[in-house]
Amino acid sequence: MARILILIGAHLCMAPRPQKEARALADAGHDVTVRGFAFDEEFARRDRAIVDAASWRYEPIADLRSGLTPIRLRARRRIAGTLYRAAHCASVDLFGYGAREMLAAARKENADLTIVHSEAGLWVGTRLLAEGRRVGVDFEDWFSEDLLPRDRRDRPVGLLREWEQQLACACRYALAPSLAMSNAIAASFDAPPPAVVRNVFPREGEPDFEPERRADHGVSLHWYSQTIGPGRGLEMLMQALHRVAAPVRVVLRGRCSESYRNALLAEAPEQARGRILVEGSVPPDQLAASIARHDIGLALEDSSVRSRDLTITNKLFEYLRGGLAVIATPTTGQREVFAERPGIGVLLESSTPDALAAAIDSLVADAARLAACRSAARLAFEEQFNWERERGILVERAEAALAS
Repeated sequence: MARILILIGAHLCMAPRPQKEARALADAGHDVTVRGFAFDEEFARRDRAIVDAASWRYEPIADLRSGLTPIRLRARRRIAGTLYRAAHCASVDLFGYGAREMLAAARKENADLTIVHSEAGLWVGTRLLAEGRRVGVDFEDWFSEDLLPRDRRDRPVGLLREWEQQLACACRYALAPSLAMSNAIAASFDAPPPAVVRNVFPREGEPDFEPERRADHGVSLHWYSQTIGPGRGLEMLMQALHRVAAPVRVVLRGRCSESYRNALLAEAPEQARGRILVEGSVPPDQLAASIARHDIGLALEDSSVRSRDLTITNKLFEYLRGGLAVIATPTTGQREVFAERPGIGVLLESSTPDALAAAIDSLVADAARLAACRSAARLAFEEQFNWERERGILVERAEAALAS
């Protein structure tokens, strides 16, 4: 039995992939600990509920809800930002709160294998490698390629890329969420291709639920993420609604500022605004049932951001689990899924409001086709895109890293 430490940059409930990773490694007989950060009371309650049913441990590295710790960490980040903008002096404190505390926690844990996920974790991983420790990396996001152009100006992207290259070349345990991203990382860094472990969900232990549907709203479209904000295809959706003939219902789920909500709804047609609901996030154990109440899932990733183009996000696989027909933008990652299961919905020919509106209308107007896509989506989850088929790859890579 090996001691394995998984480092994340936020709350546990916001990190479904590390949760599955922890469970798979614990089920394989290892002693697994996950360390992250706390900053929200509701999310902290969700974290505790997850851990209560887990065979592995979770403990925050720092609690940013009260006391002097959040003041100190936020001041460090603010100073780092000022220095970079004024003199391009880069510091790890630019990449989230508590990087130095994360490194200290990893050193104290002294695990047989430490697996990093976040931007700050990349730096921690390179420091641990320099100390001769075993390190793994999960490129669930390709951070140096994951920024909108306006955000790249105030970020030392070259430093992120340097850390990513070190880890990609040195880590025996390296994962990516799609074949496209794995191949791109290997080519970009002249490194071995990371193992492909998709962001799918388990069949085992899935709660039984009977979706509650309302007969008065017609076809229901669903989009979700941790955060509702710009650069996620929602502006295109609002523009598409001007062209959609059917009176569809739209539910957006995630954390959303009031200002962005108002700006987004202002872009929608006035007659449709009453059918657009912006709802908060739900606990992880309620998400599948929440999604399954809808008919069509929207995966509107932006192909102009390289990481977004190459990845396959959680939401697409959540839609398959919930039995929703999928409408997806033609990113390289999402093409992978549709190449294997074309019957699950509509892969847009272009990321435009006209193409999105046509896809929505084509499914809404053909009840038999919509039902067939929904059945194909659920079958794709049951037969192929599930955690039971992916977890063995992860465990195999961890065992190889531990043996090295």
